[in-house]
Amino acid sequence: MTQSPSAPRSSLFAKYFIALFAAVVVPLLVAGGSEAWFGQRDQKARLNDLLEAEARSAAAKIQDFLDGIRDQLAWTVQLPWSDGADERRRLDAFRLLRQVPAVVSLTLVDATGRERLFVSRMGLNKIEGGADHSASPAFMSVRAGGAWYGPVSFHAGSEPFLTIAVAGTRTGVGVAVAEVNLKLIWDVISAIRVGRTGGAFVLDQPGRLVAHPDISLVLRADQISVRPLQALRARITAQSGQATAGRDIGGHMVLAAMAQIPGVDWSVVVKQPVAEAFEPIYAALWRTGALLIVGSGLAAALAYWLTQRMIEPIRILEDGVGRIGAGQFDHRIDIVTGDEFERLATRFNEMAGDLAVSQERSERIGRLKRFLAPQVAELVDRSGDDSVLDGRRIEVVVVFGDLRGFTAFSARTEPEIVMSFLGEYYDALDRVVIDHGATLTHFSGDGMMVLINAPVSRPDPAVCAVNMARDMQKTVQSLLRDRQMLDHRLGFGVGLAMGPATVGRIGSEGRLEYTAIGTVVNLASRLCASAGNAEVLVDLVAAEAVDGRAPLVELDARVLKGFDQPVRVFAADMRAAG
Repeated sequence: MTQSPSAPRSSLFAKYFIALFAAVVVPLLVAGGSEAWFGQRDQKARLNDLLEAEARSAAAKIQDFLDGIRDQLAWTVQLPWSDGADERRRLDAFRLLRQVPAVVSLTLVDATGRERLFVSRMGLNKIEGGADHSASPAFMSVRAGGAWYGPVSFHAGSEPFLTIAVAGTRTGVGVAVAEVNLKLIWDVISAIRVGRTGGAFVLDQPGRLVAHPDISLVLRADQISVRPLQALRARITAQSGQATAGRDIGGHMVLAAMAQIPGVDWSVVVKQPVAEAFEPIYAALWRTGALLIVGSGLAAALAYWLTQRMIEPIRILEDGVGRIGAGQFDHRIDIVTGDEFERLATRFNEMAGDLAVSQERSERIGRLKRFLAPQVAELVDRSGDDSVLDGRRIEVVVVFGDLRGFTAFSARTEPEIVMSFLGEYYDALDRVVIDHGATLTHFSGDGMMVLINAPVSRPDPAVCAVNMARDMQKTVQSLLRDRQMLDHRLGFGVGLAMGPATVGRIGSEGRLEYTAIGTVVNLASRLCASAGNAEVLVDLVAAEAVDGRAPLVELDARVLKGFDQPVRVFAADMRAAG
């Protein structure tokens, strides 16, 4: 079985594409010089998309930071409070402080607003403190199953903090209130880089600086120094969120875009210096001139190289296909290009190999059928080994069939009619033999010889032989009824015998036959000669092997030529259902 060729290492389409692209890009580059001024507008649009994407990404990261804290708090308000101290909740609170470094303190309040647990990194922990939080904004504003974010506050006038409250989903669970140190948002902001020097910062709703790459600006909480940033945010808001030019704290012109964090109403602003942002435009103008010259030379060289590379494989393919078409199936097309040419050559080579195998098999079967029965020839071809035809001694069932009155019929009938009738007669019997898996060794005039259990072994060969003989009788009798106008005295008799015989091929080198030799062959032939029209005679050995599995009737013993003693004979009951 041939294997499919592997996929090409590169595509012929890609080679043509590169060549055509190079040929087209040269005039485009020439025209591109006159359109260079569009570059600034395109660059600004690209920067707008880039800055907006960075701003949305930073906002999403900060939102994830806050949502992560909210989700951790939600685990502490899952179960209703009991009357006494709840050790499990205290352990959960300590686990929360360990897993969420940003949480400075955690207060658990029951459904009435009474403080049940307070843990802190900086203060004393309290269990069942009992403080009333029912009037606090965190307790009053949060909804069941939801979260509430308080305003940003600066502890000691420097570090920014945020209060987050999360309510349980059921009445009686209460509220978890956490104080979160926002200095950790600096990790998110400091990781944002736009170009070489671009960055981001975060302002809350009143305009206070919550996060900045320079954390000292946040810790100073100096509202005067952050006014340029507030003004920049205002300019972006006025432009409906589009990237806008403005000045940062250092007084440098920057291009900035903004995204909102809805839960806390914060603004994330991403900026990049204008000079740096448009630097690629100026560099592109210099590169375009150089590429005009280099691209023209590359296009000519590449087109010439690809053309030459294509012509040679086509010539090899043309020569190879001609040789294969002329019958040289051993010829192989040798192309190593790593593309569709190589794959096509592989297909042609596979086709040549398949044609050679097919031709060899056809010639082999043809030679075998010239001196062997078709069934035997097919067997030898399927097995690939003609040793099955070697002589050997096995038990077989030999079946002979012969027309009655054929000699007289052929003497008084036109030859064309005789040959036409024999053709139908042979075809009908051949189909029956094939249906029963027997081996038709030869036709002889109006007679035939069939072997069962050689060269192909069969289970219950005697039963198979009797059933086949009955089908042969029925088929020929039906044929004779349709041909009564030819000669009503025509009949058909069958004889079969079972026993050991020597089977194998015999004959000369130019003419071989597969047959059987032995007493059983003579007995079957004599039984066939003794059988009357529509009769199937069976010897004792075959009848005993049938053992009642096919309808047989014992007849009087008969004296057969070549046998000293009368032979017990049985007849197949043709009236029984087949």
